[in-house]
Amino acid sequence: MRAALIREHGDLEKVEIAVLPMPEPGPGEVRLRVRAAALNYLDIWVRNGWPGIKLSYPHILGADAAGTIDALGEGVQDWEIGARVAVDPTISCGECEFCRAGWENRCVRFRLMGEHVSGTFAEYITVPARNLIALPEHVSFAEAAAASLVFVTAWHSLITRANLRPGELVLIIGAGGGVNTASLQIAKLTGCTVYVVGSSEDKLAKAQALGADATILRDVEGGWSRAVYQLTAKRGVDVVVDNVGAPTYNDSLRALARGGRLVTVGNTGGAKVEIDNRLIFGKHLSILGSTMGPHRDYVRVMRLLFKGKLKAVIDATYPLDEVRTAMARMEAGDLFGKAVLEL
Repeated sequence: MRAALIREHGDLEKVEIAVLPMPEPGPGEVRLRVRAAALNYLDIWVRNGWPGIKLSYPHILGADAAGTIDALGEGVQDWEIGARVAVDPTISCGECEFCRAGWENRCVRFRLMGEHVSGTFAEYITVPARNLIALPEHVSFAEAAAASLVFVTAWHSLITRANLRPGELVLIIGAGGGVNTASLQIAKLTGCTVYVVGSSEDKLAKAQALGADATILRDVEGGWSRAVYQLTAKRGVDVVVDNVGAPTYNDSLRALARGGRLVTVGNTGGAKVEIDNRLIFGKHLSILGSTMGPHRDYVRVMRLLFKGKLKAVIDATYPLDEVRTAMARMEAGDLFGKAVLEL
């Protein structure tokens, strides 16, 4: 089978298409014939590497996948060969106190496909059967793959962690990323007013078409946190979704109303942040960390997608051979929504 993989960390040239042996499903696993796999910024971080990351080479990239079941491992009884499915990318042990409580994303042996274990950019993969959700005929493989990681991340951070309520004001830092387009839709579905900060008028226009109530250019005169205050009559917003990190963190805190919540779901711009602590205790702010989501959150948000209440935003699709082109566009910030590989 063919797969997009790396044999060492480095630049885009380290990504190659190679032929690997067909994987065999173990107990409790299925083998999936992958029909679509979506890119995430995670793929760039894994490709580049960071201190402490340990991969088993060759390492297949990719966290998201949808396809058809090709083979069943020992003990799998609830699925049939040929079934259309999407994959929850979170791999958990199923045994620790957090897994037993239904918090698989807090598992003490938490792993993510494409990061801690080989991923989905391959013609065939093996995954635990408990990670699957049945895919209705009217939902394409590309839509399901594009939605999985970003929608469970957005749902868990906004609904489960931030306890988002109807009528609240939500600020999303970034217009075009997958988590951001998912967060925008979830916030609107909840009945919130949504503000979006973006890098270009084009991306902001697309965010507005998705339902954003107000948009702000990232380099607006006086700064975007000040613009948020002006738009909210100097009140601020109740919740900020920030996956940028260091460059935006303090402005995100400034944009919050008293008692507001900052949900941090990533650090594409840098991990280490210096915080003015007076903002936190003086305004009674909460900082909520959130990574992925438990399987119950994955099922909830994907069923909303299947019902048409949410939609995966796909910028472009590519064949597996053009994975470098797709990754280069993502790295350049040239996407609105997701890039998807169709196999």
